[in-house]
Amino acid sequence: MPFMTLTEVEAVARAAHSAQRDKAGRPYAEHLAAVAEGVRARGGADELVAAAWLHDSVEDGVLSEEWLDNALLPPTTKAVVRAVTKRPGEGPEAYARRILATPGARLVKAADLAHNADPQRLAALDGPTAERLSRKYTAMRRYLGLTAED
Repeated sequence: MPFMTLTEVEAVARAAHSAQRDKAGRPYAEHLAAVAEGVRARGGADELVAAAWLHDSVEDGVLSEEWLDNALLPPTTKAVVRAVTKRPGEGPEAYARRILATPGARLVKAADLAHNADPQRLAALDGPTAERLSRKYTAMRRYLGLTAED
């Protein structure tokens, strides 16, 4: 049986996150699209672009682990989605180690962090929230060995 197309993956992700908004009140699908484009711009293959569309789906509870297990997706896509899904109570160092141990996950997380830390996105938040998130994103970039160019 063939794998889902990127168009199908995008449609699933958009539908799953349709009721969700980001911290600035924007439709969450805008973030997913930006991360997918960031992965593509960083040279990511379709399997990683698909993972970008789905990167927050399990963590946010809009798709289940069971859905991911049964989805017609390449093993690489599933592995990356699992790697970037933060687990309850998990520290940032353990989270970063799992990302680094999974081929392709660092690239998806780099695109995610780049969009999350975009100055225009942070400017839409209140000062304390923007500062807290900026510190969090900077720390994760350090754990992952990401540079300003990544």
